[in-house]
Amino acid sequence: MNEHITLEEIDVDGAIRETAEEVTTDTRGGLLKKAAAGGALVLGGSAFAGALPRLASGATLPASDVAILNFALTLEFLEAEFYARAVAENKIGVDVTRRFAVVVAQHEKAHVDFLKRVLGAKAVAKPRFDFKGTTSDRAKFHATADALENLGVHAYLGQVANIKAKAVLVGAGRILPVEARHAAWIRQIRFPNGGAQGGGSPQTPAPAAFEDPFTRAKVLAAVNATGFITS
Repeated sequence: MNEHITLEEIDVDGAIRETAEEVTTDTRGGLLKKAAAGGALVLGGSAFAGALPRLASGATLPASDVAILNFALTLEFLEAEFYARAVAENKIGVDVTRRFAVVVAQHEKAHVDFLKRVLGAKAVAKPRFDFKGTTSDRAKFHATADALENLGVHAYLGQVANIKAKAVLVGAGRILPVEARHAAWIRQIRFPNGGAQGGGSPQTPAPAAFEDPFTRAKVLAAVNATGFITS
């Protein structure tokens, strides 16, 4: 499979392009490459924030799993900050959209806190973010949340087979359904009538019987395309 894919191959409904018009990749690309170095494989969204056994820690896990967890932590930092800012700015409405943001913000913060505890001294530092107004505009918030949540599910499917420690695999298995529920929830909010109004193509919470895995290259390209991670 060709790893040098285009944004169009990832962003099939335009969600990423709608929410990230300015893309700068120098410092962000360096951060992502560093996080993925040493055999790290990407698990997006909240792929590892389930409850792992107490004995699992950064000191006892295989080095490759530590690298995977750190990449996951970087993406969790992004999601947690995205939702936290949306809630704090309070400009996305007071209906189901705000309820979604409040609940998911709590979930993502819990994921970050857990991953940091598991990794201990081996945890990466929190990056800096610029969400380019997507946390204070209702339509852009919807599109961005849709892209982030679905990206996490696809990334997990593409990389789960590379996890070595059973404890990490168990944690991934416990959190994947939550990420899928987030994705379905925001898709229902964003397209309450299935996208049928205005002649658009249907955009349902569960568009197909099977999901596709994403390669590491696709996940990195999608994250880079947002321009959200600045350093």
